[in-house]
Amino acid sequence: MKKRHTIGSFFSYILMITFSLLTILPLLWMVVNAFKPHAMIIRHPLAFPTSWYFDNFIVSWTQGHLGIYFLNSLFYSSVATLLTVLFALSSGYALSKFSYRSSRFVYMLYTLGLLITVHSVIVPLFIMETKLGIANTRLGVVLPYIAFGLPFQVFLATTYIKGIPDSLQESAIIDGSSFLQVFAKIIIPVATPIIATMFIYTFLGNWNEFVLVLTLTSELTIRSLPVGINSFAGGMSRDYGLQFAALVIGTLPMVIFYLLFRDNIAQGFAAGSTKE
Repeated sequence: MKKRHTIGSFFSYILMITFSLLTILPLLWMVVNAFKPHAMIIRHPLAFPTSWYFDNFIVSWTQGHLGIYFLNSLFYSSVATLLTVLFALSSGYALSKFSYRSSRFVYMLYTLGLLITVHSVIVPLFIMETKLGIANTRLGVVLPYIAFGLPFQVFLATTYIKGIPDSLQESAIIDGSSFLQVFAKIIIPVATPIIATMFIYTFLGNWNEFVLVLTLTSELTIRSLPVGINSFAGGMSRDYGLQFAALVIGTLPMVIFYLLFRDNIAQGFAAGSTKE
């Protein structure tokens, strides 16, 4: 048994190391090539730069208008994430703590949204927004972000809030608190771990979203950073140094964001899975 355990641990470590290398090495290769001129990338794609070439970042930031795209992504991600988390918490509270006949049906409709992909509804969504007059606007981007983010976040919120003892709400109601006060003063403080998880995952998903903005917008001034980076694969496709620099600029904020809040993600899911 001890020998089997040792062999199993050995192969587990090999598997984890392999997947880690498959994730880390492409990122390192991207960063290294971002500091090399185009000619050196073509001649020696795997070599380290002989001197650090920072012009790629300067040119890609100014020529690609990445500053505007960065601010747009920050706006879309922040606004859509805040509203998604707020609506998901409210829905989770209503679905888990109020007994009414249609609660199961409403919850089923929310979870059914997990099966709907962006690609399957992108054409009717574009037509609908065009008829409503919100296509090619920031509102037309934020609303789909919220809609596609709600199903999973409602699932998380409902599952977690169900584990909060009903006695807390009942005691507050007896003391004269309204349901809104219970939500603000009891549910939200107790659900802080899952709120952090919901916020992080929603923000990351909104930041990296590409298809919606590409389809629903045409003006460059309202497009997001992933779509802006994609423009380097067009007219600027001959300069790989600019492409790698733009990719580093787009990837670095999310890497930093994840490193800062990775513990909150693990704690949120752990709390949601073990809370009774």
